[in-house]
Amino acid sequence: MAKIIEGNFDASGLRVGIVVSRFNNFITESLLSGAMNELVNHGVNEDEIEVVRVPGAFEIPMVAKKLCSREKDVVICLGAVIRGGTPHFDYVAGEAAHGVASVAREVNIPIMFGVLTTDNLEQAQDRTGGKYGNKGAETAIAAIEMATLYKKL
Repeated sequence: MAKIIEGNFDASGLRVGIVVSRFNNFITESLLSGAMNELVNHGVNEDEIEVVRVPGAFEIPMVAKKLCSREKDVVICLGAVIRGGTPHFDYVAGEAAHGVASVAREVNIPIMFGVLTTDNLEQAQDRTGGKYGNKGAETAIAAIEMATLYKKL
């Protein structure tokens, strides 16, 4: 029979880093609140959560990498890039995604991508407590599962 290894949702004892963008903070603060609530509700001691604010989504990857050297079990990246009338969206959203993925390949802990990339404000609001739930909360749940899985591996 195959050996199955899975994470779980008992977050007690986990040390969590969160990088959150200040740009579009009316959205990112909801993402952060959702993530914090889920982490605490699943057993993370609030004293073991370190939140670092960065100017925008572009800066998230470099700070996520720095947090990895601070004895974290998982790092959660939160931000919101909302499409405007210029190609700025494509560059920032793409570089944030590529940067976080690059960090995830380099380090030995899970790095979670919770950066919204939406066409408009309404879509972003729908994903921060609206009809599609709170993606910050969902990212935190996935972070718990991945951190506990990494510990088993």
